[in-house]
Amino acid sequence: MRIGEAVFVTDCEGPISKNDNAYELASHFIPNGERLFTIISRYDDIQADIIKRPGYKAGDTLKLILPFLRAYGVTNDEMRRFSSENLILVSGADQTLRFVLSIMPSFIISTSYEHYISAICSLTGFPEENVYCTQVDMDRYVLSGGEAERLKRLGEEISAMPMLEIPEGASAFEDLPEETRRAVGRLDEIFWNEIYHMDAGRMLREVNPVGGFEKANAIRQIVERTGVDLSSIIYFGDSITDVDPFRLVREAGGLTVSFNGNQYAVREAEIAVMSHSALIIAVLADLFRRMGREGVLSLADQWSVESLRGACEPQLLRQMLALPPERAPKVERITQENMSRLIRESNSFRKTVRGEAVGSLG
Repeated sequence: MRIGEAVFVTDCEGPISKNDNAYELASHFIPNGERLFTIISRYDDIQADIIKRPGYKAGDTLKLILPFLRAYGVTNDEMRRFSSENLILVSGADQTLRFVLSIMPSFIISTSYEHYISAICSLTGFPEENVYCTQVDMDRYVLSGGEAERLKRLGEEISAMPMLEIPEGASAFEDLPEETRRAVGRLDEIFWNEIYHMDAGRMLREVNPVGGFEKANAIRQIVERTGVDLSSIIYFGDSITDVDPFRLVREAGGLTVSFNGNQYAVREAEIAVMSHSALIIAVLADLFRRMGREGVLSLADQWSVESLRGACEPQLLRQMLALPPERAPKVERITQENMSRLIRESNSFRKTVRGEAVGSLG
């Protein structure tokens, strides 16, 4: 990249907001929806990261949960209202978005539903035309009473399954516990044989969540829109849905940052950030614009807020220095030697910021 030629791209849930909107929708509208969503999310992780099912991508949980939401009568208006009323930003996120918009082309790529993203943009003033997210029109899908009842029974069956377990280091289906393998087999039947051939199966065929390789495709579209090289991208993410864009940007010479990320994010990023405040995102974006990838990585090698003097925008520095020591962000370059430790620390920290249930999702 040329110094000064930078493009900011971030995931939404995690770096910008504390919500997992789809999980919260399921929890609110579906009886025992927390467990239903968590099991489907684990199934998603297994399909995307272990089995690598052809055509499947991380984040497809957001289409798998839709038939159950619709069975309980959830509409576009209800999704919009619930999303707006329950939106929780990371501290400093609105200021961060305003700042990056003022200094460089800025974009959000999110697996979240469009209803939630609309609420984020309305609250922060971020331009919706600079957001890529999951499009779904709930009101298009009309289910008969009999099909809705059948879906409710299937949801109850899934919720009663044992929680799917993914042992650390598992890389093949055979590495999973027998109980988990049996449950995955039944979930395959439910989604790809039973629901797929219902009227509700149109949701599985037509809705295309923006996760995994679709996030990478969105980055390619951003490169075309802005006319910059991939090496000019700084990308912030926190979950399994960010693995593909992390790899794309990193291999092209851009900069990848895990913000309160789980194991999937830390494994693929170059810098790990643990922070209660999103202001560090603005700082790193500003540093990337001024110093390029290598300059930011060098700072991350010996990180301290004091080392930022003269390197980043003065107002941002003053705000960083004003944070209590216990709230100061932790920034560290990820190496093979420290990766296991950072995965443990970041996984633990993300749960303190987003809560145990949401923080544990892939």
